[in-house]
Amino acid sequence: MKLHDLKPPAGSTHRKKVVGRGIGGHGGKTAGRGTKGQKARRQIPAGFEGGQLPLMQRVPKLKGFTNPFRVAYTPVNLDAITALGVDVVTPEVLVARGLARKGDLVKVLGRGSLGAAVAVSAHGFSSSARTAIETAGGSVTVLDKPFAVRPPAAGNQHQNR
Repeated sequence: MKLHDLKPPAGSTHRKKVVGRGIGGHGGKTAGRGTKGQKARRQIPAGFEGGQLPLMQRVPKLKGFTNPFRVAYTPVNLDAITALGVDVVTPEVLVARGLARKGDLVKVLGRGSLGAAVAVSAHGFSSSARTAIETAGGSVTVLDKPFAVRPPAAGNQHQNR
């Protein structure tokens, strides 16, 4: 058997029905489209949803998404802690001095150096900041975050979620 010998089984293929060629055969006049209406007159564009904004226009065009569960920290560097000139640094002290806002999560980063021992309490520490504080003789306290597993979703139902 060769490729040119292949053919479909008998009865499995049918000629396309020819419609709209007069009343002599079946499929004249309305050609099986019923009477009147949008579907009888012309073809509806692909993706048309009856005037509602189509799905292709509702979905964002650009790639990626905005993570609604992102945890944002307020960064505070070691040189800013040194400039405070206090022995105990907590988020409340940083709020009072204007380095953070009330209710923000604070993360201490390692830029700069410490001259004296400082007890620092924050929600997060970089590894370089942790080692710098401990080598200066200070202590590091990691505070609990105000949420259990992840923060509540930011934004609303109209944003990219």
